[in-house]
Amino acid sequence: MKKMLCPQCKIAAMYVKNESGERRLVYVTDQAEVIPKNPDETLEGFDVSEVFCLGCSWHGSPKKLVRY
Repeated sequence: MKKMLCPQCKIAAMYVKNESGERRLVYVTDQAEVIPKNPDETLEGFDVSEVFCLGCSWHGSPKKLVRY
């Protein structure tokens, strides 16, 4: 599994949000699959159609990330 990178700052660390504004740290695979950084956590209730970069202000579709 390869991790996709932010198109702006080129880091792999992303997060997703739920309706309450809580964040969950994630990675996006080269297949555009959003997976939690911590394997014990679930993404149930989180919107995985939009990811946010931890390193800069970029956010968007997981499909817009760049390959490493």
